[in-house]
Amino acid sequence: MDAVYLDYAATSFPKPPAVAARMAEYVDRVGVNVNRSVYGPAQQAGMVVLRLRQRLCELFRLNDPTHAVLTPGNTWGLNMLLWGALKPGDHCLVSSMEHNAVMRPLQQLAQGGVEFDRVPCDREGRLDPAVLERMLRPNTRLVLIAHGSNVCGTVQDAEAIGRICAAHGVPFCLDAAQTAGHLPLDFAALGLSALSVPGHKGLMGPQGIGALLLRRDFAERLVPWANGGTGSASDTEFPPPYMPDRFEPGTPNLPGIYGWEAALEYLQSVTVERVRAHDQELTARFLGGVRGLPGVALLGPDSLEGRVGVFSLDFPGQDNAQVAFRLEEEFGILTRCGLHCAPAAHRTLGTFPRGTVRFSLGWFTTVEEVDRAVEAIGAVAKG
Repeated sequence: MDAVYLDYAATSFPKPPAVAARMAEYVDRVGVNVNRSVYGPAQQAGMVVLRLRQRLCELFRLNDPTHAVLTPGNTWGLNMLLWGALKPGDHCLVSSMEHNAVMRPLQQLAQGGVEFDRVPCDREGRLDPAVLERMLRPNTRLVLIAHGSNVCGTVQDAEAIGRICAAHGVPFCLDAAQTAGHLPLDFAALGLSALSVPGHKGLMGPQGIGALLLRRDFAERLVPWANGGTGSASDTEFPPPYMPDRFEPGTPNLPGIYGWEAALEYLQSVTVERVRAHDQELTARFLGGVRGLPGVALLGPDSLEGRVGVFSLDFPGQDNAQVAFRLEEEFGILTRCGLHCAPAAHRTLGTFPRGTVRFSLGWFTTVEEVDRAVEAIGAVAKG
């Protein structure tokens, strides 16, 4: 029995074929560092790094590749934002649907005098921008919102939030872990000060790499969270004042950079618009298949509008962990069960501490796989 992989919200799989090939090329044939030496292979590797920054800027409509900072992943980028932008006495607004990549550093910052509030979301995980506006304070220094829920797929109205933040002069930062590569994102049109993305989800690259895209004025105010050697400004023990070196200490993940650059080349050839259309087709099919099934409760929006292809199902009267086990053992359906590193989201949705079974789709998911999953869900729901 072939497995059906429906855990794209955790990581995309499979990857485009060029990803592994380019990573192997770096390890087997290049192997050098960048920003340190001037011999040919080092300069060639440096050009791959530059191409990656340029592709990120093309995808997200940022006009300055020096402000596409490469990170060890989305969690790292979000920590850079929070620790770099907030100091004791500052106030931050987040939603009640945030991932622990935001909430754990915020809770730690709160112990040192940073204040934060959660904008409440409804039982579909959606916030009201008007409520967010009312919760702004004179000392609000950051609004950080998960664009798409990793639990139920709900997408927030980032454009409306961006307009509100711009009107009040508050930096607006977006965690696009579940939407980058799935939805077209325009940095300027959304009024963003920062956009944090992982490389390994909708952007189809390897794990262990991400990017933090920064508006110039916000980058100037952001304090580096980590420091070390950059290969530049080696005459001083202070971090370089220029971008992107200021926020990229240490040796970069060059195998990951080679792989991610290949992934983005593939995504650009496919286009995000085609990925979106594919996602919507499969989402409609999944929703139509599970809608009304006895013994199954869908969390989040029950329509294509305002969502991505991430679905949480609850199986009342059954242990959801046992359901996930049966889905794999009896039907080969690979899901993720539990609280998905987002206890606040599950509290909002009314599924804490029970959790849910999550199904998530991607570019390489097929109609046949969705149909197999729906059939398996119906069988398991019967008990």
